Parts: sequence; structure tokens; C-alpha cells
Amino acid sequence: MSRLPAAASAATDAPSAPAPSLSGDRAGTGRYGDRVFRGLAGGSGILVVALVTLVGVFLLWQAVPALARDEASFLTSREWSVSGAHPRFGILELLWTTVTASVIAMAIALPVGVCVALFITQYAPRWLAKPAAGLVDLLAAVPSIIYGLWGVTAFRPAEQPLEDLLADKLGWFPLFSRTGISGGTIFFIGIVLAIMVLPIVTALSREVFAQTPRAHVEGALALGATHWEMIRTTVLPFGRPGVISAAMLALGRALGETIAVTFIVSTLAPGSQWSWSLFNGGETFASRIANNAAEFDSPQKTGAFISAGLVLFVLTFVVNAVARVVIERRKAFSE
Repeated sequence: MSRLPAAASAATDAPSAPAPSLSGDRAGTGRYGDRVFRGLAGGSGILVVALVTLVGVFLLWQAVPALARDEASFLTSREWSVSGAHPRFGILELLWTTVTASVIAMAIALPVGVCVALFITQYAPRWLAKPAAGLVDLLAAVPSIIYGLWGVTAFRPAEQPLEDLLADKLGWFPLFSRTGISGGTIFFIGIVLAIMVLPIVTALSREVFAQTPRAHVEGALALGATHWEMIRTTVLPFGRPGVISAAMLALGRALGETIAVTFIVSTLAPGSQWSWSLFNGGETFASRIANNAAEFDSPQKTGAFISAGLVLFVLTFVVNAVARVVIERRKAFSE
């Protein structure tokens, strides 16, 4: 009987052999999967950067020879004549029309989109919030050519009295002075673009507002804040970087819109009087390129339009770069 405790003690003191386990294999598989995913993600990022770089290099390579032959001031002239041995093309009119219409679109779409997103996430009952969000998102599925046709045939007659009212009351100011344009104006295309980019602003703002920490919301209400004070002190500060991202993404869409603008904006006749008025016509970068695609029959003509495309590319790139800088300064968004 005395040998059993000794044997048991010896067995206890002896080092135990490691039990077989599959955790090591799983860990190895997990580490291998992480490496594969990291490689794929890094490769995708490099591919996107390379594509953007190649597009920029191509535009610059094609535009520089054309700019060297340009006999007009590229940045301060609105003359556009690419035929003949002495091409003259400037982007002043294109730059003004593009930027102004986009700014008008954002001035309308940003506050409306944020208000709609707040209504859906903070005020609407559950049975209404989901259908309302779906209806707004449906606007993003409408092709831009439909917006152009609708704007020309249906919306323009309804919007014309607003322009007449502004011209009557504020016509003394150069931005609202009357012009001889009877078709689509810069102001009108800005309103149509606002309707087009509204789903982008609303959808992104809605998703960010819905992610506001519940503890922040309940804490504000527990301290006696009203519903609007809770939104102003918790929801809006938390979602501000997301709203900025939505605004910049929508602005990029507005800057590059082609078909709807081509349908709506009235083209100024060569040599016609041009003004800074919002009720003037003109062309954007995208519509000028689209309208004259048939002229891409020689390097000289093609280079002129590619030069305009290069300016639009740089403009869009700067807008997105500024947005990234603003968002990076708001560390709360990434936390």
C-alpha cells in the first residue's frame, strides 16, 4: 500500500507531455490568412494610386504640347478656337460655369440633405424612417440623362419665375443681373445638380448620424437637454466629419457631371457678350468636351480638350485632398 502514494507522487512530479491541439494549426492558418489579406489590401491600394497617377501623367503628357501652341491666355481668356494653324483656347468661362454651378448645388443640397438625414434618424418613427430613406436613395438610381430631360421639359418652366423674381429684386448686383438667355442658366443647372447629389449627402450623413454613441445621447437627455439640444451637442459634432466627406464626394460628382449639364445649359454663341451673372449660359468642362467629341480628329484639337480635362482633374483632386485634410484633423471621426 505504501508504494502507491510514492508512485502517484512520482507520476505527479514527472513532466507531462503536451496534449495534442489544433490551436497551433488554426493560429498558423489565421496568420497566413492575415498576410494574404494584408497583401491583397496593400496591392489594391497601390493599384488605385497607380491608376490615378497614370491618368494624371497621360493628361499632362497630352496637354503640355497643346498649351505650348496656345496663343491665348489659358487661364484668363474665354476664347475657344482650336481649328487652324493658330489655336486659341482659354478656360475662364468653363471654370466659372463649372465652379459656380457646383457651389450653387452644394449650397442647396448640403443643408437639405443634412436636415433629411436628421429627420430620418432622429425624428421619424421607425415605420416611416425606412421607406423615407429608400425613397431618397432611389434618386441616386435615376440616370443623369433623365434629370436633363426632366429639367428641360418640366422643371425649367416652373423655375423661371424664381429667376425673374431674383432679377427684379437683386438685378442691381452683378451676380443677379438680367441676361438674354432664355434656356438653361448657371443658376438653373445648379438647382438640378443639387437634386442629383442630394442622395449622396443624405445617405452618408444618415449613416454617420445613426452611429452616434447611445451613451452620449442618453447622457445629454439625462442632463436635461431638449431633443434639439441633444442633436446640436452630440449628433452634429459626432457626424461633422462624415458630413464633410459627403459634401466633398457630392461636390466631385457635381463638378464632373456631363450629360445633364449638356442637355440643360444654354451654350453662348461665339463672340456674344459674357457676364458674371448666374442667369447667364455657358459650358462646363465636361459639357464642352462632350459636345465637341467629334473634333478629336487631330492632336492639336485633342490636346486642347485634354488641357481642359486636366484642369478638371486637378480641380477634383484638390477638392478631395482638402476634404481628407479636414477629416484627418477631426480625430473623433476615426475614433
